Amino acid sequence: MRYSRYFLPTLREVPADAEVVSHKLMLRAGMIRRVAAGIYDVLPLGLRVVRKVENIIREEMDRAGAHEVFLPSIQPAELWEETDRWNFYGKELLRIRDRHNREFCYGPTHEEVITDLVRREVRSYRQLPLNLYQIQTKFRDEIRPRFGLMRGREFTMKDAYSFDSDRKGAEDTYRAMYDAYTAIFTRCGLDFRSVEADTGKIGGSLSHEFMVLADTGEDRVVSCHLCDYAANLEMAAVPPQGKVDTSEPEGSGPDRVERPKNVATPGKRTVEEVTAFLGVRPQDLLKTIIMSGDQGSIGVLVRGDHEVNPVKVRRLVEDETLELAEPETVEGVTGAPIGFAGPMGLEIPLYADNAVSHMRDFVTGGNAMDVHTTGMNISDFEVKVFDDLREAREGDPCPRCGGTLTFLRGIEVGHIFYLGTKYSEAMGAHFLDEKGREKVIEMGCFGIGVGRTVAAAIEQNHDEKGIVWPVPLAPFSVSLLCLDPSAPEVLNASEKLYDDLTASGVEVLYDDREERAGVKFNDADLIGNPARVTVGKRGLQEGMAEIRLRGTGEERKIPLDEVVAAVREVLGQA
Repeated sequence: MRYSRYFLPTLREVPADAEVVSHKLMLRAGMIRRVAAGIYDVLPLGLRVVRKVENIIREEMDRAGAHEVFLPSIQPAELWEETDRWNFYGKELLRIRDRHNREFCYGPTHEEVITDLVRREVRSYRQLPLNLYQIQTKFRDEIRPRFGLMRGREFTMKDAYSFDSDRKGAEDTYRAMYDAYTAIFTRCGLDFRSVEADTGKIGGSLSHEFMVLADTGEDRVVSCHLCDYAANLEMAAVPPQGKVDTSEPEGSGPDRVERPKNVATPGKRTVEEVTAFLGVRPQDLLKTIIMSGDQGSIGVLVRGDHEVNPVKVRRLVEDETLELAEPETVEGVTGAPIGFAGPMGLEIPLYADNAVSHMRDFVTGGNAMDVHTTGMNISDFEVKVFDDLREAREGDPCPRCGGTLTFLRGIEVGHIFYLGTKYSEAMGAHFLDEKGREKVIEMGCFGIGVGRTVAAAIEQNHDEKGIVWPVPLAPFSVSLLCLDPSAPEVLNASEKLYDDLTASGVEVLYDDREERAGVKFNDADLIGNPARVTVGKRGLQEGMAEIRLRGTGEERKIPLDEVVAAVREVLGQA
């Protein structure tokens, strides 16, 4: 491709609205342009990378036995109402009406549509297993779209949906998709981890996220330093330390007259303020977190130096609608504003983290304004269940091998779910088994954010000059720079190299512009193709061209007639 004829509008300055590295560099490198909040044009250079990712995905999905389809992006409300997601999905679902006043949505995902297709076409166990996928545009009306393609409202996703006759078959498909995803991100040249994850609004009971590791990642990945255990922060398990002990602390008999004791703590709401005022450690304070959902309110108890994990709480009580209660709800339940809640006398179920069972002589809120209670013990209130309800912390023991948990930063690029019969049962997707009995189809779903993968690759691979593409994702393999097109000998040598490289199957961005050498070098570094071949007067006097590797900065001079072979070698195409 000749640069002079290519639509590649690079920028020198960093756009003011770009926050993360990938957003800045994709704008500067002429890969994308903003149309509206969270909605972007993808320009030719960006589209080349997107197509590289899509091709890898297609090859591995086809290899795993999946079949490509293309489903409508506009979906009727009736399908979503069958699964009760029309209202549950919330404001992220873009709802629209046609000229007949019928309700539709712009699909953020396609479980309902694909299940409707299969229930109309699949009748027998002989038609199963079935795995259908698509690469298509989605829309989710994010409240705060940001970071370019990292968190846009309109985006390209590969979503696959599997249909099996039983749980074992569904789990076999899940493992096949897990292996396919591992192959996809390995082929993309990315450093990634697969982690145990929450199923969120998609639902289901088994889930893994695929995280590209990057210092700028917005997600925390919890990993063991000894074994292969990895999970996102929402799912990272914390093993219990010893047995639950609700006995009275030593000396609690006659001396109990002063325990528990209400103490005035004027204006002290936070853990830091209360513990400093009372002269106790954060781990000697018990936090009472009020959460509310469709099933009512509950109290969640965690140590003062720990943070409650809402995902774990929702899974324990089987209420996905639970959220932190509003201030008026907290006051209605406890009789006090936020910051002074305690477990004593509450008429709601109490659930406590395992670490709470080992607390003795601790402080809680006093359920009154400016009051806390000291000298508390577990036996002073009733806990319905002790369980793992807190966020993991760096240094916690690994739940699998007992090693030490460490934290990494990651960007979610893929997510796989075992759905079971969540959608097929709600929508009546049945089949007849070999004995003629009607059964519900078992399902799984498997997504990859194509644009997010491109952005994550940049977050992981860049330097102060620009992008450093992994070879499999690079828009072009080589940037060929003609430093002086006005000099016939330089132009002729550059043209011949361009023809020879192209003929050998190497993708070349040939910079034939009438621009200064510095501009060409800067643009080549910004765009980040893996190799740069430079042709100039000085090198030609020796019959040489210069090859420079973008990733390492290694440079060497190569005879002109050996350039093609040298380029193919450094690209791994020899």
